[in-house]
Amino acid sequence: MFGSKDNKSSKIKSSKIDTLVGQSVEINGDIRFQGGLHLDGIVNGNVCTVDDAEGAVLVISDQGRVEGDVYVAYAVINGEVIGNVYASEKLELSAKARISGNVEYNLLEMASGAEINGQMLHVVKARKLPENPMDEAKDNVHHLDETAAQS
Repeated sequence: MFGSKDNKSSKIKSSKIDTLVGQSVEINGDIRFQGGLHLDGIVNGNVCTVDDAEGAVLVISDQGRVEGDVYVAYAVINGEVIGNVYASEKLELSAKARISGNVEYNLLEMASGAEINGQMLHVVKARKLPENPMDEAKDNVHHLDETAAQS
């Protein structure tokens, strides 16, 4: 799934999962992680890697949900994200992935059935993740339609 001998262009290598947020867990607040984060529960806040953690991988299962922005190098999403997604290296969207927000990516792999409701921006050069994306997210609010912006 993450890396194979057949696909030499794939940069994602198998990463161990350091943190698991279980299906019955709901977190109210931001998460900063390094290594691997597997999300089966709900996060009401932003999810990002610590500094510019290389090899950090976020996996959101089909039961997982993030209500906030996601700032990572690598992401595998099969659940729901209500917010913007910034993947500086690779974004993998599985069949049940649902994103309601803008997506900025370097490399995108999208399965049939995945949904993105927002703008997509391909960034050829990997953008360095902001040092404190939580502060930037407050200043950089994006609305999906004009009626939401006015209310």
